[in-house]
This record gives sequence, C-alpha cells and structure tokens, in this order.
Amino acid sequence: MRNRNKTSQLKRTASHRRSLLANMACSLIEHGAIRTTLGKAKALRPVAEKMVTLGKKGDIHSRRQAVAFLRHKDVVKQLFEVVAPASADRQGGYCRITKLGPRPTDAAPMAIIEFVDRVVEEDEEVVEDTTDDAVEVEAEKAEAKAE
Repeated sequence: MRNRNKTSQLKRTASHRRSLLANMACSLIEHGAIRTTLGKAKALRPVAEKMVTLGKKGDIHSRRQAVAFLRHKDVVKQLFEVVAPASADRQGGYCRITKLGPRPTDAAPMAIIEFVDRVVEEDEEVVEDTTDDAVEVEAEKAEAKAE
C-alpha cells in the first residue's frame, strides 16, 4: 500500500535515487539552473531547498551535513558563500520549476529548475537576439573588402 509515501521513487533503488538527487543538487548549485525531466525536478526541489536552508544557517554542523549529502566540498563552499546569502531574506520557496515541452526523442515532459534568487555571474552572458548586429557586421566586412 502506498499511503502517505511522499517520496517519488523514480523507478530506482534507494541508494541510486539518493546518488541521483545528490548529483543533481550539486549541478543545480554549481550552475544555478538545470534542464531535466519534470519528475526529477519535482523530486529535486525539496532536496535543494533543504540544502539552501542549511546554507542559511551557516554553522559548522550545517556545513558538515551538506558535505555528507553532496560529497563535494567546493560545491558546498559555493552553496554557503553564493547561493544561501542570495536567498537570505526569503522564508522558503528557493527553487522555481518551469515546464518545457516534451522531449523530441521520447516525449518525456521536460522542465527547468532554477534558484529564484539566482546570482548571474559576470562571465555568464544572457543570450539575446543578435540577428541585426550580425547583418551590420557582415555589411562592414563587405565594404572593407570592396576598398
């Protein structure tokens, strides 16, 4: 009977599921947003929000708990120094799930999970429509060749 079982099994054993969620949480902390299936995103959200809560506490016990789950000290350092301070004034709901369309190969529902208070780094550029700029650059190149 499946009464009151909140955890999504994702058709994996408990150890495989724990490793999967730990790896996905590391990727989410490292990149700020990841693209995955909707079921995995829904399973990842509580894990990621618990990690941010540990980061907001900031004490040594919380840091050790985060290292025990994530198993990557550099990711835990980024969690405590970048991600958690960005969400310091938020009471909860640190992650956002945005549904995408179905995946072309197998029609699995896809989603993007990201931090709501995501800090965009300087080297990370926002992709914009640059079709007009490309036309101008090509026109300038054509004029230079003509001269």
